[in-house]
Amino acid sequence: MKVACLGMGWWSDVLADAIQRSKKMTIAACYSRSVEKREKFAAKYGCRAAASYEAILNDRSIEAIINTTPNGVHRETTLAAAAAGKHVFLDKPIANTIADARAITDASRRAKLVLALGYQRRRESHFRWIKEHINEFGRLVNAEANISRDRLGKIDLSSWRYTAEGMPGGVMLQIGIHYTDVLEYLLGPVKAVSGRFVRLVLPGDNPDVASLVLEHENGALSTLNASYASASEYYLLNLYGKEASAYYDFHQGLRFLKRGAAKAEPVNCQKNDPIVEELEEFAAAVRGHAEPEMDGERSTASLAVLLAGILSAKEGRRVEVKEILA
Repeated sequence: MKVACLGMGWWSDVLADAIQRSKKMTIAACYSRSVEKREKFAAKYGCRAAASYEAILNDRSIEAIINTTPNGVHRETTLAAAAAGKHVFLDKPIANTIADARAITDASRRAKLVLALGYQRRRESHFRWIKEHINEFGRLVNAEANISRDRLGKIDLSSWRYTAEGMPGGVMLQIGIHYTDVLEYLLGPVKAVSGRFVRLVLPGDNPDVASLVLEHENGALSTLNASYASASEYYLLNLYGKEASAYYDFHQGLRFLKRGAAKAEPVNCQKNDPIVEELEEFAAAVRGHAEPEMDGERSTASLAVLLAGILSAKEGRRVEVKEILA
């Protein structure tokens, strides 16, 4: 399957590297408004640097767009792809607003095209293991998660990723959304959110530390802390059930504890390649052999959880997700 990469930010390279590892897709072309970026990308991945997005859309040999453009132009670029009959793999979040998310989803559906969203964290082998054994936990009651990175001295204030306009909610929308997704994947949908957002260390106008309390529809509570102001990269997710608990962290891997056991036992989860897996699922969906795990509807619901947290932090109140989706 021939694809074109759109955006040419650093994440375009991550996805292009995964495409090359997969070998189930071929990068035929790329486009960025920056001539330097697209020519550099084209040289690195052996593809054509298109002179315009329209040139890619008019190329009938290209079946799909790998879209890593800024959140604020996801609607414009994806609707153009739909009008040209191109399937789209879109980096999360689907958009910055529910209106844009719905427009993207509706356009793809009307054109009978595949829309898949990049939420690779849920595919990591430790979370897949927990999901496969979820019935052993009994009633799920609580979870705690943390996703942190050190961005001190690494912030480019000219980048949309670090501005309130380009990335509302700052660190929580940019990386925290991965773990709100994992929490919903494991504990079920979220019905209400309470949030707090602050800027403590980094320059700019966007939060670098954020916390959410999530109320799941099954009654369980979970918490998520996200930070760009920590000393190092770190990930943690502990899941507590009436009969068993699982503990995952970046350094120790996954451990599992059953009721009555003296200590948590390590679980040997073979490292997988989640980005390759989601791209190959996308390719299979284009061929009619699969359905995207994260499609437009699910990604719109995921965005609504984050927007509820952002509104909660702004207004100092608990916000129900249905209010955001109304």
